[in-house]
Amino acid sequence: MEETEVQNQHSQSDQERIDSLTQSCKAVREELSKVIVGQEEVVEQLLVVLLARGHALLEGVPGLAKTLLISTLADCMHLGFRRVQFTPDLMPSDILGSEVLQDDPQTGERCFKFVKGPIFTNIMLADEINRTPPKTQAALLEAMAEKRVSTGTEDFKLDPPFFVLATQNPVEQEGTYPLPEAQLDRFLYKIMVDYPVRDEEIQIVKQISADKVDKPNPVMSREQVLAAQEVVRRVVVSDAVVGYATDLIRATRIRQESSPDFVRETISWGAGPRASINLVIAAKVRAAINGRYHVSVDDIKAVVHPILRHRIITNFTAQAKGLSSDDIITQIVEATPEPGQA
Repeated sequence: MEETEVQNQHSQSDQERIDSLTQSCKAVREELSKVIVGQEEVVEQLLVVLLARGHALLEGVPGLAKTLLISTLADCMHLGFRRVQFTPDLMPSDILGSEVLQDDPQTGERCFKFVKGPIFTNIMLADEINRTPPKTQAALLEAMAEKRVSTGTEDFKLDPPFFVLATQNPVEQEGTYPLPEAQLDRFLYKIMVDYPVRDEEIQIVKQISADKVDKPNPVMSREQVLAAQEVVRRVVVSDAVVGYATDLIRATRIRQESSPDFVRETISWGAGPRASINLVIAAKVRAAINGRYHVSVDDIKAVVHPILRHRIITNFTAQAKGLSSDDIITQIVEATPEPGQA
């Protein structure tokens, strides 16, 4: 009896934290809207990735305010922000840091001291990640996965929260180094940024040309972000919803007997178990920032496209039919029975 009461108290306390998180995320959106016009879906996806302790790959043509969006998000949450322009001559030490020979002021002896690179921040924008060689890409992705930087005999932990947003231009492919599928899998989301609609673009033109951009106010602290990352993991998800999420991911694998015929025709490689894990975690965060302490099927459906679009490889048949990854994911969602359906 006492154990049940304690569990109820924890659930009630977590629900209060979820309510507080919902209000904080609403305040962040309002502050972002002072600077960023539209892009509500992109903003929600960025919040999901950050609170899920993940990283995001953002794809869109230049000039869509990606850098402004991320720097403003950092300002709203009182977090550190660094931007690195990835170029063909960028070295791993330019990101991680390097050892510099210095004189010890006390002993007078010369010794090596590690000077931290721009990765030692809370939010890092890796601009045009596909323009830098694989060696530098691998160094960044290793730090993203391990949350630490190793140099010589020392390890340096990256202070939480640590969030990398990598961008790439979908148009220009010459002189680029596409990320291998194994490295793409390290990103929780692949976020697509499209052009604004006409009314939004008119508002952007008026706002920027008149130099009437308001400065956002910080509405969340680093401690609140860390607490939110903890509480979203405790959002309740039923076995039926976990089973549905797993079925969606398994349906992308051509060797599964349960895979639809169109999957075998259009996909050459499907998503692994990490996609199933990330799908449930992202759905938990989405439920939490929308004020709910339980995950629904709609939450799974809402996050499945950014979770899967960089984890499935389409074949020539899909390309010949003009089918994108998103088109195939939509078909998989329509073909997968929801909990309670036959």
